[in-house]
Amino acid sequence: MTQFSMKARITTLAVLFALLTMTMASTGALAAAKAPAQKTAFVQGTSTAGDVLTGVFTVTNFVNQNGQLVAQGVLNGTLTSASGVATAVSNLAVSLPVSGASASCPILSLVLGPLDLNLLGLTIHLNQVVLNITAVPGAGNLLGNLLCAVANLLNGGNLTGILDQLVSDLNAILAAL
Repeated sequence: MTQFSMKARITTLAVLFALLTMTMASTGALAAAKAPAQKTAFVQGTSTAGDVLTGVFTVTNFVNQNGQLVAQGVLNGTLTSASGVATAVSNLAVSLPVSGASASCPILSLVLGPLDLNLLGLTIHLNQVVLNITAVPGAGNLLGNLLCAVANLLNGGNLTGILDQLVSDLNAILAAL
């Protein structure tokens, strides 16, 4: 009987090992399958003449144009005129500025609490005041360029170098997709 139970145990362990191996292999296959990369963006807009553009913008790379982060790519879609005539747009080279990622330098953040003054019968009440001053560098922004340069004197770097590094990193990420 010990001989039979030993064979049953070995068979059970072999089956269990096979099941675990299949489970781990399928889990590994699921983990290896990655989500599709998103290099595209849906684009829709209307001109002042009433023309409607609907399409897909495919990003090919990022560049730094005069201190502004710009996405370059290809636009494919349909341009429908105000009169209803549809024209196909295919492989049109497009450069679009990336919004929300502009370089700026915080210069001053000042928060004053409430202030109550009584000057010989004249009462002045001032609620909390928040003052934020931010310099925005770029072409034609002389004061913004100057204040950002002064604000970064002790940092040992400039925003153009940081933006160039950001462009390089974004292109590396885009190439990996």
